[in-house]
Amino acid sequence: MGEQVRIIDRIDTRPRYTEADAVRLNNMFRGRDTVEMLTVLLKENMLGDAAIVSSFGAESAVLLHLIASIDPTVPVLFLDTGKHFPETISYREELQELIGFTDLRNLTPDPALLAERDGTGLRWSYDPDGCCEIRKVLPLKAALAGFDAQFTGRKAFQAATRKALPRFEIEEGRLKVNPLADWDKARLDAYMAEHNLPPHPLVEQGYPSIGCSPCTSKVAPGEDPRSGRWKGWDKVECGIHSDVSSIDDGGANDPIF
Repeated sequence: MGEQVRIIDRIDTRPRYTEADAVRLNNMFRGRDTVEMLTVLLKENMLGDAAIVSSFGAESAVLLHLIASIDPTVPVLFLDTGKHFPETISYREELQELIGFTDLRNLTPDPALLAERDGTGLRWSYDPDGCCEIRKVLPLKAALAGFDAQFTGRKAFQAATRKALPRFEIEEGRLKVNPLADWDKARLDAYMAEHNLPPHPLVEQGYPSIGCSPCTSKVAPGEDPRSGRWKGWDKVECGIHSDVSSIDDGGANDPIF
């Protein structure tokens, strides 16, 4: 009997997805309806383990409803920073009951790190990037480690840094899916009205983009919807999303409006 060869277990450290995968998926679903795209992705398990990252902000109900209507078991990750408006926490509970997603996961900052680096709770006032890192970036990075893909509610119209937003992009080997990339405000409003989805209670008070309360201001008519975030700082993203760069495909998959 021949000597058996021992097979050595190896951890596959290759990225789960590459930029070529994003280009392929953008081509595959180019021009196709959002609901059709999501149905194919979820019903055919094309993404592997996927989660929704939701801020429960101004228009979060749209993405949550779209996905839960197809598969309510998709995990929903919410960054519970400890700095949210009370209205956001109430809205989270309202939407969970109304829409029926079944796996809401509240992500909180590491208590030891919070005590070490933001013991006063005032880091937002002098170092908003550092505050976001502790309360958002690091908790989300840890939570996403077990997922192959994430859904986001970002839209191209929200800010100049998002104007080239594609439906599919790659971040640290993980697929980031932006189903609402090419939706405008009118389409979002129409969807919410059609499905009787309530807006965030602060929207009518002049907050079209809602984050943590210390760093969110009202927006004047005609201003960029995200101009009320970190007003007075050279900052438009919290760090869980970087500025959007066009995929290296010659512009073929830039959004169509």
